[in-house]
Amino acid sequence: MRALVWIIEDTWEDTVDEAAAFLPTDAEVTLLHVASTEPETLARAARRGLLGRQRPPDLEQPLRVISEQAAHDLLADAATRLGRPARLDARRGRVKHEVVAAAEGMDFLVLARDGDRERLGPRSLGPAARFVVDHAPCGVLLIWPDVAPALTTIPPPPPPGTPPPESPPRG
Repeated sequence: MRALVWIIEDTWEDTVDEAAAFLPTDAEVTLLHVASTEPETLARAARRGLLGRQRPPDLEQPLRVISEQAAHDLLADAATRLGRPARLDARRGRVKHEVVAAAEGMDFLVLARDGDRERLGPRSLGPAARFVVDHAPCGVLLIWPDVAPALTTIPPPPPPGTPPPESPPRG
């Protein structure tokens, strides 16, 4: 079995713990962290916006170095916490697309909910996790970081006679 464990900064401990508990001990595990390139893109755009003025310092390179070091440290901590051999994969780019690409050829993808943690429902997935869950080319183990909210957090059904929401037109 080949398993990809996608870790992000605020939920990595719970994700790694669940992966360790769920995955067989002989599974080939890859720990994945994807750093968004958005901050560097913004820094590049800000620098270009200052054309005609005194040349500002290059902000892209220091941001990249800091990002790469943080990813390296996070993956090393996750590997230690996992407590078994794992391949470490640090990527950069559009996060959701990189995760889906990394999941190709895997049997399972383990990830944590990254949205609203106070109630059950679709908002418990942020945009990146929603995209990954919808497009993963393998099985998905979706975990709750910390403790799952109570069933009482599910919104009540609409009153009888309420028409269903309209679907947007296709085409």
